[in-house]
Amino acid sequence: MILQAPVTDVIRNIPEFDIELQRQLIFEQWMQNIGVFEMMFKGLIIGIIASAPMGPVGVLCVRRTLSKGRWPGFATGIGASVSDIIYALVTGLGLSFVVDIIEDPIIAYWMKIAGSIVLLAFGAYTIICNPANNIRQPKPSKPGSIAQNVLTGFLITFSNPSIIIFFGGLFSMFTFVLKDNPLPQVVGYISIVAGALLWWFGLTWLIDKVRKSYNMHIIKWLNRGIGIVVTVVSALMLTYTLTGHSFPMLN
Repeated sequence: MILQAPVTDVIRNIPEFDIELQRQLIFEQWMQNIGVFEMMFKGLIIGIIASAPMGPVGVLCVRRTLSKGRWPGFATGIGASVSDIIYALVTGLGLSFVVDIIEDPIIAYWMKIAGSIVLLAFGAYTIICNPANNIRQPKPSKPGSIAQNVLTGFLITFSNPSIIIFFGGLFSMFTFVLKDNPLPQVVGYISIVAGALLWWFGLTWLIDKVRKSYNMHIIKWLNRGIGIVVTVVSALMLTYTLTGHSFPMLN
């Protein structure tokens, strides 16, 4: 009969001294109540943050936009997005295997702290990097097929499995992996792809607009701005978690 009762009723029937069990049930209830729109927002942010830093595929996307035009550059971003969602699913699947561990609010609390620190360090590194040094004025060339551009973008991104650590930090910071809440979870993964594609669409549009003047200072400051945003968001999330606002049941 207890298993068929609402979670709130079960919590009320737990002895007051069993605080850890109360916390776990409240945390599970909180995860089950996360809605579609919240996961959509989280997925969009994760997709953008995962795509925005100017790594090798970002540099390739910029170079192709400069030399071949906007759409070959965007096709490269599409390939990177396909690789990103594969690694995002692998990360989520891996975390789901240890869901009995991460559903513990204390462990989730420390995972959010660790994820925030990882992203804070990554943001600081992004600020000091200047990807414009790796981009030279390319000569105009044939655009090539869409399939070729997509494939190379995919292979370059897929060859870097360390992005799993990055996704692990993002998933921990945003509490992205849910238990017994499949619809918002699926919407979250779809939104990661949407966020990544939104970023590549915007980036190639911007580069296409400035490619005649070839002002690489834009790339430098764009990457620096990305690093600042990631750093600030990570610092805020870290502060928010340390002060106990992320999981009120821990207070």
